[in-house]
Amino acid sequence: MKKQGGTEKKNKKQAVKKDAFHLFAEKVRDHKDFVSRWAVLQEIQVEYFRGKDFVSFMRNHSELKDIIESDRSLEPEEIANILLKKTLIVRCDRVVKTVQPGKKKLSTFPAHLEIYNYQVFSDNDAFFVWAFVKRRPLWQTVLPFFWSFFDISSLLLSCVSQSGQTAYTLPSRWCPPPYTVESHGLWCSLDSSWKSCLVFPQHSC
Repeated sequence: MKKQGGTEKKNKKQAVKKDAFHLFAEKVRDHKDFVSRWAVLQEIQVEYFRGKDFVSFMRNHSELKDIIESDRSLEPEEIANILLKKTLIVRCDRVVKTVQPGKKKLSTFPAHLEIYNYQVFSDNDAFFVWAFVKRRPLWQTVLPFFWSFFDISSLLLSCVSQSGQTAYTLPSRWCPPPYTVESHGLWCSLDSSWKSCLVFPQHSC
């Protein structure tokens, strides 16, 4: 019985540690000094960073290690490897690996990435994609649904009445701006074969 209690306590401790690393990853991702870019991975737009930028950032912001409590003494490379094991980040490689004609060197931040075979951290020309959904303010979640409702109302008001004599249209200033793919709403599962994204219709006001 004592052994069972000890196992349960160990599992709880592991769960807390996992949450701590997830919180740490969120804090790093949202930090104003952290350098990241957007690229296309398997036809999906993703946010990524360079390994060397992560190491540099952690050396300048070591206070963030306090979030991971007992593991605060770990080196940046060790922390990154834990993030990889927890699938909070995924190592990628540039798709174009040769210098293009007319250029002197490879792009610092490539526009197209592919998943790297070995999921081990490196600061030498290595790129890492955030593999968790970024939390958004409530208004960013509600606003698209509001505009969708407004679109439906616009279509209904612009329809010809049953008599076929009167047409109701909205003034052009009421028309919302055109929407395409919402970049912050994109989410892809990097360890599975499916993906989904939020897409809003184009307007022709």
